[in-house]
Amino acid sequence: MANPSEPMVIEPELVDPDAEKASERFEEIEARAGLAGSNRFEILLFSLGTSETFGINVFKVREVMATPFITRAPNVPPGVEGLVSLRGNVIPVVSLAKVMELAPMDDRIAPAMMVAEYCRKTLGFLVDAVDRIIRVEWSKVREPENVSSQVHGMITSITELPDGRLVSIIDVEAVLAKTFGEAVVGVILPIPDGHRRHVFFVDDSSVARKKIAEVLDKLGVKHTHANNGMEAWERLQSMANFAEQTGTTLRDQLDVILTDAEMPEMDGYVLTKNIKADPRFDGIPVIMYSSLTSQANRTMGERVGVDGYVEKFDAQMLAETLRPLLMR
Repeated sequence: MANPSEPMVIEPELVDPDAEKASERFEEIEARAGLAGSNRFEILLFSLGTSETFGINVFKVREVMATPFITRAPNVPPGVEGLVSLRGNVIPVVSLAKVMELAPMDDRIAPAMMVAEYCRKTLGFLVDAVDRIIRVEWSKVREPENVSSQVHGMITSITELPDGRLVSIIDVEAVLAKTFGEAVVGVILPIPDGHRRHVFFVDDSSVARKKIAEVLDKLGVKHTHANNGMEAWERLQSMANFAEQTGTTLRDQLDVILTDAEMPEMDGYVLTKNIKADPRFDGIPVIMYSSLTSQANRTMGERVGVDGYVEKFDAQMLAETLRPLLMR
């Protein structure tokens, strides 16, 4: 599939008007969503004109095609090539190589475009070539080992292919924030006695962690965090062990657990299953905070026992979801 003249249509979240095809597509969505519960997911591999191999979660990609005609627009951020009309919708087109500072800001247009959907936004990502979809275990995905490997903060994790090549998985939230600016949190009223409340959150995106912390600071509550699911589970177990040793309950120390869905080493679905299976966490609600907003992902969250599902970067919704849980 390296030839962009032969577009690959993924469309994991589109509704097909034909009932039989829609049923088949729903089964495919269910199967892919079910991977999350087994700590696996699928990555679409692509290149940006360098020797590196990059990847993006398939659930964030609607389709791949040859780069269509791009209408140049004035006063756009660096790396935004312009706008395209796609099925009646006008979407911005971003050169990933330029935003990630892997290519000069020149007139070159990459030959292939991935149409990405996340956080209720649709963008065109220009890439040099699309390879294939691979299935990966989150346990084999890890954080970048050093800052230089993060490509200016745009890489959230890495994994290794059977042939030894490393795949850098892009942080789409960081790409969005760098290109169009970070979302403004806005006015959030603090909760009464917030300093007595404690929220533990986990997210592998530095941009998301920053925004969550801003919301919790405005609510006036204490918070601690982890950078991936395995780290979160280890820290939560340590907290539970400490509570047992001191003759207290974890509910006295912790009010809410907030988790991302897709994370290195252990995803949020498996983390939630572990929490719900451990009686020491009884009474502590788990809220999933994710850019994967399809009904399939929400259903998967419900299956593993999450107590709420909030769309990433909707600060007001996050605050209003947490408020009643922190005022009990």
